[in-house]
Amino acid sequence: MRVAILTDTNSGISVDEGKDRGIFVIPMPVIVDGQSYLENESITHKQLYEQMMLDKDVSTSQPAPIVLTEMWDKLLSDGYDEIVFIPMSSGLSNTCETAMRFAQEYGGKVFVADNHRISVTLRESVLDAQALAAQGLNGAQIKHRLDSNAYRSSIYVTVDSMKYLIKNGRATRAAAMIATVLNIKPVLTIQGGKLDAYMKVRGIKKSMSAMIEAIDKDIKNRFAGVPTERLRIGTAGTLDSKADIDEWLNEVKAAFPKCSVYYDPLSCSIACHVGMGALGLGVSKIEER
Repeated sequence: MRVAILTDTNSGISVDEGKDRGIFVIPMPVIVDGQSYLENESITHKQLYEQMMLDKDVSTSQPAPIVLTEMWDKLLSDGYDEIVFIPMSSGLSNTCETAMRFAQEYGGKVFVADNHRISVTLRESVLDAQALAAQGLNGAQIKHRLDSNAYRSSIYVTVDSMKYLIKNGRATRAAAMIATVLNIKPVLTIQGGKLDAYMKVRGIKKSMSAMIEAIDKDIKNRFAGVPTERLRIGTAGTLDSKADIDEWLNEVKAAFPKCSVYYDPLSCSIACHVGMGALGLGVSKIEER
């Protein structure tokens, strides 16, 4: 049985990288001043950052249902027997719910996995799904495995500016003004699909340390007994400077020398919600690959 693995760019996997890996990827829509673009096809991360620095209005939307169904139809007509679609968490977007509704029309050939992840943790889910397909599991079995492992990940995010948290209704203007004056950086977390407050610290350096300490705590407690080779740590951010990227990546590598650590830019649609200068850090328990 041939099982196609499909995700969207919120996984940090671009369409081109997906082609190299044998994974199918739907580019997420990004809207700048009313004009719609597709991530890495008609707008790059750098171009989006430039528009944000010009204070342009940016927002996102889910892919149109026809984009999903046309992709599913193509994959099935290309000889795939089943499809496993792994979008971003249902707690952060309606894409998952929409996909599940339309999948019902495909006679058990399309499976939508909601394992409550995004960014670097979603990337690991997609790579897990590919590994499970290579082991011979069918679509239903892969979906079950992903859903069962949904909460075996943690992700933390800190933002440099409160502007976008205000825009998205997660902070009041008064709270943001106080935070700006006091240089307070909120650290947010995703533990099961929804974005929640974790803690507040002063300055970006302390927020970096707070995220590293949080991941270290999770590894020692939530993932106690998990072999190092079954853990993946991903760093992320909306950083336009290689020096800043290297600083963040190297700091995390130094904190977790026995783990595999990498950096992914936060997807364009995530960038629209967290703004420039945001940092992310996640850990996932992975399948044997």
